[in-house]
Amino acid sequence: MTDCIFCKIAAGEIPSQLVYEDQSVVAFKDLSPKAPVHVLIVPKKHIKNIAQFQDEDKDLAAHIFVDVVPKLVDKLGVADNGFRIVINTGNNGGQTVPHLHVHLLGGRKMTWPPG
Repeated sequence: MTDCIFCKIAAGEIPSQLVYEDQSVVAFKDLSPKAPVHVLIVPKKHIKNIAQFQDEDKDLAAHIFVDVVPKLVDKLGVADNGFRIVINTGNNGGQTVPHLHVHLLGGRKMTWPPG
């Protein structure tokens, strides 16, 4: 998608503070962090939100949660003390960029309810 900021970041057209990249995803520091560690994990494939996952995206979903998240929490030093994973979906869910992204937050005690 040509006007999607996350597609442009994933393609390297817009600079970001990358912390991870592979053939399927990029992960970069959030510009407005809500915790000491706040990283966005973004598929390179444009998918509007988690409700738009298709059967063909099963491997991508597994890759994010089975491969990428464990690597990142170790690398970012939040594996032992805990972290939060958030996926906002749609306007009422708080999604501000219409490209699926997973928030990885850590480095402090999280509270509940979040908001």
